[in-house]
Amino acid sequence: MSARRYVLPLLCLVVGFTLGTAIGQSTPPTDTKGVDFKVMTTVDLAPDMPGYQLRARQIVFEPGGIAGLHSHKDRPAVAYVKEGTLTEMREGGYVKQYHPGDIITESRDVTHWAENKSGGKIVLVGVDIVKP
Repeated sequence: MSARRYVLPLLCLVVGFTLGTAIGQSTPPTDTKGVDFKVMTTVDLAPDMPGYQLRARQIVFEPGGIAGLHSHKDRPAVAYVKEGTLTEMREGGYVKQYHPGDIITESRDVTHWAENKSGGKIVLVGVDIVKP
């Protein structure tokens, strides 16, 4: 009989912890940290696209680095993974890992964040169209 007294409180504790963990993980990070962006080159796209540039950058994620939640609505891009394994997440539970040699496509409908969950650095070459 005394064991039954502890079952309900223990069950509530387990459910509460599980829900708390799930809720905590469902909020995407908004800040970018541990990521270095270095512009390699830019090309002015005028007269065909006045005010816009084609930009190439080297993007380095240190271990634990995060590119916070952002949209590509006004900045479509592609990125080539040179080194490491990048984890991309989107709202709704989409998760994908990218490895060396993979191409990441970030069309105008993409809102996502990315993390370096590995122990080593990640190096990407990103190319996008920007309005500086």
